[in-house]
Amino acid sequence: MTIAVLLKQVPDTTAKITVSNGRVDENAVSKWSFSPYDEYALEAALQLKESMGGELVAITAGPARCEKLLRDAAAVGADNLVHISAENINDFDSTQMQKLLAAAVEKSGSSVVFCGKQAADTNSGSTGPGVAELIGASCITMVSEVISDSGGYLATRPSSSGHEKVAVSAPCVFAFDKGVVEMRRPNVRGIMMAKKKPIETWSIEELGLDLGTSGISIDSHSPPAEKPPGQKFEGADSVSTVVGKLRDEANVI
Repeated sequence: MTIAVLLKQVPDTTAKITVSNGRVDENAVSKWSFSPYDEYALEAALQLKESMGGELVAITAGPARCEKLLRDAAAVGADNLVHISAENINDFDSTQMQKLLAAAVEKSGSSVVFCGKQAADTNSGSTGPGVAELIGASCITMVSEVISDSGGYLATRPSSSGHEKVAVSAPCVFAFDKGVVEMRRPNVRGIMMAKKKPIETWSIEELGLDLGTSGISIDSHSPPAEKPPGQKFEGADSVSTVVGKLRDEANVI
């Protein structure tokens, strides 16, 4: 059995985002990381592989810097690494991205696919359902846990009454919400082995795709408005002023 996990590299939540000439300046991003929901998908995929056997292939699309993401996945247990080379990844719309990832999943021979429920940078949540549609697979979203069950899989996700368990068989796609456990951290041996692990690089042409033209266009990016400076109050005489501001301006009391 081959399990695929789809990973996206995004600016770290602590990184400062700079806008230059109407576009986010990616060269100024100090740190890139896993999209957070993808971390839960990766950990769940690793646990499923450990319980059932088989291989786990980590797949990402983007420029050369994305190879670090794959090395990080290898350091915690990914067996095979696939990089879809696309320097102009930000020019693709969600439909084009789904075609790219679906083609890579099929080429890898994977029948079970894990991904995050949405990307942290764009908040797009169409990858899981879109890939599932293209490869003819079932799709379960908002998943927090997946276990093997009588030749199939049992996924846990929230429902109106608490949680529900959904049984599904391969081929299937699981789009992960926050999981029950955090992603494991690599040890020194894992990090050293990951440095030597080969990365398969596939071009769009090698995947046999004609993506056509993007259905969207971005006029410009702009940073959020700066927050007003904070206010500081000292002494007992300012209590009534603070209470008034909390009640009338902040609406918290």
